[in-house]
Amino acid sequence: MFSEISALLPWSLTVFALSLVLIQAVLHGRQIRQLQASLKIRCDTLGRELHATTSGSMGVGQRLVACERQLHELRITMEEMRQNDPLRISYDEASRLVDLGADIDDLMNTCGISRPEAELVSALKKREAA
Repeated sequence: MFSEISALLPWSLTVFALSLVLIQAVLHGRQIRQLQASLKIRCDTLGRELHATTSGSMGVGQRLVACERQLHELRITMEEMRQNDPLRISYDEASRLVDLGADIDDLMNTCGISRPEAELVSALKKREAA
């Protein structure tokens, strides 16, 4: 009887070891599936966040381009207004005349500006020269 048990002992230990390996494989498989599911959820979340960030950045970029275009158009318009402003031409002329030594009465008569304006142009030019 002892010889029969000793003959079955290696087989029973082998079956027991294989059973343990099988149980371990099932447990690891379950753990891997849980990790994969968790990873998929995290990747989906990050994908949605990235999409939202990208969409927001594109919207900001488009608004920035529109603002730059509008700013450029405003600069062009302001430059045109400066060049076509008859008062600016008078002030530029008055400033040039002050540089040439004209007095306030000369500025008023030549440029068609009021006395306070002529005094202001004269004072500004003298201050720049100082």
